[in-house]
Amino acid sequence: MSESGQVLVTGATGYIGGRLVPELLDAGHRVRCMVRSPARLRDLPWAGSTEIVAADALDAAATRAALEDVDVAYYLIHTMGGGKGFADADRRSARAFAAAAEAAGVRRIVYLGGLTGDEDLSPHLRSRAEVADIFLGCRVPAVVLRAAVIIGSGSASFEMLRYLTERLPVMTTPRWVRSRTQPIAVHDVLRYLRACASIPEEVDRAFDIGGPDVLTYADMMRGYAAAAGLPPRCIIPVPLLSPWLSSHWVGLVTPVPATIARPLVESLRNEAVCREHDIAAYVPDPPEGLIGFRLAVALALRKIKEADVATRWSSASTPGAPSDPLPTDPDWAGGSLYIDRRTLTSDVPPGALWEVIEGIGGGNGWYSLPVAWRARGVLDRIAGGVGLRRGRRDPRRLRVGDSIDFWRVEEIESGRLLRLRAEMRLPGLAWLELAVRQEDGRTVYEQRAIFYPRGLLGHLYWWTLVPFHRLIFGRLPKNLVTAAS
Repeated sequence: MSESGQVLVTGATGYIGGRLVPELLDAGHRVRCMVRSPARLRDLPWAGSTEIVAADALDAAATRAALEDVDVAYYLIHTMGGGKGFADADRRSARAFAAAAEAAGVRRIVYLGGLTGDEDLSPHLRSRAEVADIFLGCRVPAVVLRAAVIIGSGSASFEMLRYLTERLPVMTTPRWVRSRTQPIAVHDVLRYLRACASIPEEVDRAFDIGGPDVLTYADMMRGYAAAAGLPPRCIIPVPLLSPWLSSHWVGLVTPVPATIARPLVESLRNEAVCREHDIAAYVPDPPEGLIGFRLAVALALRKIKEADVATRWSSASTPGAPSDPLPTDPDWAGGSLYIDRRTLTSDVPPGALWEVIEGIGGGNGWYSLPVAWRARGVLDRIAGGVGLRRGRRDPRRLRVGDSIDFWRVEEIESGRLLRLRAEMRLPGLAWLELAVRQEDGRTVYEQRAIFYPRGLLGHLYWWTLVPFHRLIFGRLPKNLVTAAS
């Protein structure tokens, strides 16, 4: 394929897809992104250089249209967490995409899957292998890249490793810490993916990809501690922690919720070591060699320190989180919609106030009754939600789709409006709007907390928390203005 060929990327709102798109653009490709919610890409620095189309992989007609005139299609759609039907959903989505690619005359499909051995696979690795087989069995030539743990700033695997190591100098660990794996730096994953657009058309197979080191998870925790300048970690394996218990333990210690931690933990029980390095015949190793584990950790930590994390695991929507937009449609008019409104006028410059608003959450906190926010975060984690530990991708700047603790940015108009959609466990849907405007030479701060209840439990939830809302939402305007003064 020529360097100016048309490339389609699915999963561009996710961790890998969001990093692959600029790589492909830099290589000279024309890139089309297929996403369910185009607004999620609006504020990304490369969005204006791509064509963005709205389509769900299960929608045959929309997917077929998105694949029109495409040479190479990257399939980067994965289900993390979710319920019992995730494997069926993955299967149906892959089959529909393969059929649409055949109908559209696509010349190559590229899929990033999991590195597996011959032993009994975890449900998620088994699903990844099944998706790979679907693409390798269709009439469109496919390249399947099989990777184990990906080491890069913001990846779920890296965040899990990072927080377990940093927060637990002494830890009792389950048996999976002794399983061997071959981690790979995200930089090398992207290098392989980018090069797949130019692999000869007759190539139709899977390739194992991994870094130069074969390590146990315990080795990786010790290696992370050394790379991060931490004292040596004491790791004591015990045989009793099941994947279910381990995932909840990970959910309590790290920012990764149990719903996402469980498939990661279950996958770690399987040995994931490359059985071949045939990819080098088409994508030669760089002269300096593949990036080793400790260097990959050091590079990731530098990105975090410099607040230069391009994408995070939380870039993709959290499984089970609500995705409905703010209810402005007349269909909502007949239902109950609870709104808590607050307004405050001050002499604080609007730019200064907006800077505080855009920096809200994460390490900067929520400016009102911190104990209540922490308690709500703890309750959400207990209920299996994301809690407050996701933090922020960037400590100062936000864009549509960013996660902030248990909120997600649904809309942002610089200097004027920030709308957050709740992703905590709720019997309904919730939003928080923070707005700034000028009136008669003064700065007006406007705030709305909006809740759409589902069922009787939703109504009870709102009225039970009304006293706390007065404390939390009532104090927020004054504290934000004070912080901006």
